[in-house]
Amino acid sequence: MKTSPVITASDLSIGYRTGRRTSIVHHNLSFRLYPGELTCLLGANGAGKSTLLRTLSASQPALGGELLLENRPLVAYSEKERSRRIGMVLTDKTMAGGLKVEELVALGRQPHTGFFGRLHAKDHALITEALEAVGITHKAKSYTAELSDGERQKAMIAKALVQECPVILLDEPTAFLDVVSRTEVFGLLHRLAVEQNKAILLSTHNIEQALVLADKLWLLSAENGLQCGVTEDLILHRRMDTLFNRSDICFDYAHGVYYPIVNGEQKIVVESEDETLLHWTINALNRRHYQCLSVSEENASLPRLQAVSPSSLSLTRSGKTDVCTSFEELLAVLAE
Repeated sequence: MKTSPVITASDLSIGYRTGRRTSIVHHNLSFRLYPGELTCLLGANGAGKSTLLRTLSASQPALGGELLLENRPLVAYSEKERSRRIGMVLTDKTMAGGLKVEELVALGRQPHTGFFGRLHAKDHALITEALEAVGITHKAKSYTAELSDGERQKAMIAKALVQECPVILLDEPTAFLDVVSRTEVFGLLHRLAVEQNKAILLSTHNIEQALVLADKLWLLSAENGLQCGVTEDLILHRRMDTLFNRSDICFDYAHGVYYPIVNGEQKIVVESEDETLLHWTINALNRRHYQCLSVSEENASLPRLQAVSPSSLSLTRSGKTDVCTSFEELLAVLAE
């Protein structure tokens, strides 16, 4: 059975209105957001990621085109109706430091109980379930100010969960987190999307984690608009090089990272039967402005480095061979 999208856009224009002035950031955007999937929105600073998220959450109006939420125009929903369907988690650190974690999470029930509404058994059960889902039940009685950045972000995600929304939008949820917390949050969001059948869309600069855990990617740029697709389709169709309008960086499709293009001042032939060792050998040489080439008849006269192991690096040049036992030693020999 084919899944229906929860959000659909056709020829959407996004941007700002200031008085009589209209500033369009992007136009002719068409996309679908599906439940049960984690979608990552990638793009350079200023590409319009936050503008798109605010438009999807109705925090600012679309400037044109059609935007549907559950097959109904987004503008047709009341604020209360939208708050029951779209949960938003922002980058800004919460100012609710004086609230206990369970009290902060309970605020997510306001669309269902009203601002002064009393929490009932169902509400308390949902709060408990949300805390368990994000793994911070043990922090329920702690004050928000006492949490680490990673724990605070998990609390905000729990708050969005208790809204019982089919859609959760997150703007840079891992911006202030260390590598362990970033990995935990990405894994958590993917699990919640699958287990709770939610459509989760987040903007991020953490491209490496996005490539590992995102079911879909949305690549947003001024030059190419919005490109959407399954992560591996976009990678293997070489779309990642279209994300940044820069001539000095490119995407390493074998390893899933961006790296600076090396204008090698010198050339060297590098060979190794170990793919991992070959990658890091080239990495070290590129940093010293060497252009690394594979073996061919045309470059037989060039210096040659054979990487057998990290402790056996055989450098041959001008008829002389040096066997280095570390990259530190190799780089020192090359600098002579």
